[in-house]
Amino acid sequence: MVTKNARKNLLVLGATLSAVFASASALAGGTNTLTVSANVVGTCKFATATSTLAFGALDPSVGANVTAIGSTSYWCTKGVTTAAITADNGSNFLVSRRMVNATSATDLIAYSLTLTPSATAPAGPGTPLALGLSGTVLGPNYTAVAAGNYSDTVTLTITP
Repeated sequence: MVTKNARKNLLVLGATLSAVFASASALAGGTNTLTVSANVVGTCKFATATSTLAFGALDPSVGANVTAIGSTSYWCTKGVTTAAITADNGSNFLVSRRMVNATSATDLIAYSLTLTPSATAPAGPGTPLALGLSGTVLGPNYTAVAAGNYSDTVTLTITP
């Protein structure tokens, strides 16, 4: 025999369970749209930090113009259509670029420098492009200087 209190407790428990089950079936989910984004930066970089343009041995007894040819590599992000590549005036500039004698700072040899970027479209760092380097020393610029090693440092800059 169920007592009055027990019956009342069963009714309350039943009502509570009915409310829980009824509310669970009335719950609804929602949605959210997530936007994912990124920005690939247009970048241009040289493949190495240094390069060389060597005129070799200049013979004052010949006095002929000497041209040096070299290259260095660079890359740009795919789709970058123009890359400005510039050269500063070097460490010994005065009217023109000049190489200085390693032991006598008064002996200098003027030279010209030309940069020729690749005409190929950039394709990213896995596909480096060639930057042609060429320079000329005119014969009269080295026939009256001291023997020795001459050098200059020019900074190349590349921007997309």
